[in-house]
Amino acid sequence: MIGMAGRYADDVLAGDWRRRKVTPEVDAEPDLVVEDVDSGFCGAVVGFEAGAVVLEDRHGKRRNFPLLPAAFLLDGRPVTLRRPARAPVPAARRRTASGSVAVDGVRARVAKASRIWVEGVHDAALVERIWGDDLRIEGVVVEPLDGIDALDAQIRDFGPGPGRRLGVLVDHLVPGSKESRIVARVTSPHVLVTGHPYVDVWQAVRPKALGIAAWPVVPPGRPWKEGVCAALGVAEPADMWRLILSRVDSFADVETPLINAMERLIDFVTEPA
Repeated sequence: MIGMAGRYADDVLAGDWRRRKVTPEVDAEPDLVVEDVDSGFCGAVVGFEAGAVVLEDRHGKRRNFPLLPAAFLLDGRPVTLRRPARAPVPAARRRTASGSVAVDGVRARVAKASRIWVEGVHDAALVERIWGDDLRIEGVVVEPLDGIDALDAQIRDFGPGPGRRLGVLVDHLVPGSKESRIVARVTSPHVLVTGHPYVDVWQAVRPKALGIAAWPVVPPGRPWKEGVCAALGVAEPADMWRLILSRVDSFADVETPLINAMERLIDFVTEPA
């Protein structure tokens, strides 16, 4: 009996046996340095393969170790490594048709006093197609004119000022043209006139977007739009315009001079007074 008593001299039920020592779980984040208990291999976490963690020691040697309970030492204490939950992949930034970063959840601002004028409804529709999101956020309204023959009088009626700027987009703004002479009469520092060299805003759309090699050459004296329609086999200019607008998805579908002109106007009318 004495021998049996000695064998069980320590009471196995002494103390609070319900409290079991729990080995902490640690995410095996990249570059976390741990030691494998069995082999003594010490290294940094560099990845995972087939359910095992890959450690790399200071000499560049790599070994794989199963993710077993209490299989590693972290700062000398046993830990159970676990593979971190996959971090959510950030959504790609959405872009507007103009190429700007889209701002989600932002309502259009109340319209500012400043304006952008364009020569006609086709110009306005094309500008809306590409820059509409940007202009709504800025609170800038685009208004179509019926040509620019009376531009100087229209500007006087508008009454531009420091907090009431005006940007004007002009078609066929090239040296020596009628348009260039009209624009030369604009002298207000609160008005910026820019333009593109194309006869009509149609021509500012890249031919590639329409599946043609180039815009047709229209003989002098013939209305340009009608000449284009005849060359391309389209019955009416209205039909041709609907086709053109349907092929424009972003700034990549229009020529650089139009892009530069519009960006300058937007910057000008949104600049703080």
